[in-house]
Amino acid sequence: MTYFSDLKKIVNINSYTKNKSGVDKISYIMTQWFKELNFKVESFKRQDIGNHNLYTSSKTDGLKILLLGHNDTVFPEGKFEEFSEDSEWVYGPGVCDMKGGNIVALQALRNVFAQNGKIENIDMLLVSDEETGSDDSKELTSKVAKNYDVCFVFEAAGENLEVVTGRKGVGTFTIEIEGKASHAGVRYASGVNANLEAAYKLIELTKLTNLKIETTVNVGKIEGGIGANTISPSATLLLELRYTKNSERDRLLEALERITNTSYVEGTKATLSGLIQRDVMETNKSQLELIKKIENFTNIELPTEERGGVSDANIVASQGVTTIDGFGPFGDGDHTIKERALKSSFKQRIELMTKILLHHQKYKQF
Repeated sequence: MTYFSDLKKIVNINSYTKNKSGVDKISYIMTQWFKELNFKVESFKRQDIGNHNLYTSSKTDGLKILLLGHNDTVFPEGKFEEFSEDSEWVYGPGVCDMKGGNIVALQALRNVFAQNGKIENIDMLLVSDEETGSDDSKELTSKVAKNYDVCFVFEAAGENLEVVTGRKGVGTFTIEIEGKASHAGVRYASGVNANLEAAYKLIELTKLTNLKIETTVNVGKIEGGIGANTISPSATLLLELRYTKNSERDRLLEALERITNTSYVEGTKATLSGLIQRDVMETNKSQLELIKKIENFTNIELPTEERGGVSDANIVASQGVTTIDGFGPFGDGDHTIKERALKSSFKQRIELMTKILLHHQKYKQF
């Protein structure tokens, strides 16, 4: 099938997020394919990472759709960058996360163009830094999202071809603690132990975890001190928050400030830095209503799931856009050298998205 040849072409080009030249080669190829469908391209040039591209169709009255994907992958050059296949699976970096998803979107658009001779009110945004947290593209995606009513995201489908209606929010923070150094044998009492303060804060931060509602706080890295014979003058905690509700985000942020500003060891001071990288995507009524409509006019069941991992769907959903993720192929082993995607799921996903977009082109609504 032509789309597997296209997938092979882009998978065999390394597009590690920090490999600007490789990511831009992917962007160039995708741009040529979109131009064949009469899309215009607006490129957002970047110096140190690949350019972000917005592909736009002609506009008319009616509902506006954004398709969303990313061109970058996780492995540096020379690590894992070869496409292969057998009768059931395709293998390689990005076959499911998410060059494969981009191909699903592209092929569905090709099908629509072949049948109608034009495409209206459907645009696609491809960013270049999703795998490192979308730190650069996040602002752009948020701004672009406001122009649309519905967003379909092409991260991998679930094992039973589930689409994704909910994703955890995630934030990364650093607490830097200042104590006072002194000789641990001669002037023990003169010191202020930053490491001890870090231990107290670690315990309090861990207490914020509530597994029943899937809230987690993980202090993943601790650094501090000079040596065994010195009271530690400084310590650093690196931590991550994940949550499934906006109310939990607010609780965690408030507690994080409180714990940072509390001196459990007298004489210590602490400062907090960091941010919410992607806010929570909560399952909502508008998503479920749209899924029901899609099932009715496609005669295809769309099972749903919520995931602990994040994607750029979080960013679009936070702008109030009805957002559904997981329209890519089913695969597994993503972010490992065993990444693969099921061939039959490409056909199923392309068929589904083609039906969705053809319905939209006919009625300009769902």
